[in-house]
Amino acid sequence: MFICLATLLLGGCGTASIEDYRDRSPAFMPEDFFNGALSAHGVVKDFSGAAIRHFNADIIACWSEGVGTLNELFIFDDGEQQTRIWTLTPSGDQTYIGTAGDVIGAGSARWEGNAMFLDYTLRIALEDISIDVHIDDRMYRISENVVVNESKMRKWGFGVGEIVLTLIKHPEQPADCPT
Repeated sequence: MFICLATLLLGGCGTASIEDYRDRSPAFMPEDFFNGALSAHGVVKDFSGAAIRHFNADIIACWSEGVGTLNELFIFDDGEQQTRIWTLTPSGDQTYIGTAGDVIGAGSARWEGNAMFLDYTLRIALEDISIDVHIDDRMYRISENVVVNESKMRKWGFGVGEIVLTLIKHPEQPADCPT
């Protein structure tokens, strides 16, 4: 009995590794999924799990010589708009370095099977100050045109919030990418 209980408790303490998704499909190839017009729809949750905001975003994703650019325009339920432009630069086998204007330093992305994990530190502007939070971004491709994303936000190792969203690829819409 004790061994079973200990196994359950310790098993719940671990976190899934990107390698755990190696044999899952459909395959998540960033150059394929993040290419063209996309949209995102999600909620921001506070530390208690309560949904405190929701948003929609339009994304144009383009690639040139192996480097990806994701131009994201977020519109929140209170009318606030945010723009983030990600640059994804190859850094090895199935890895990227991710940079953006409000990302401190560089993030690291890796993908296997149907999953892509992106770790970075995001500077969030509040009314009077800004705070830096660590983001553990986990994306799972569930069909040709849909990715489910969950992002855990941490400050000093403590969970301070979460973002849950769905990314939808729109191959029927033209994307205005520079040539």
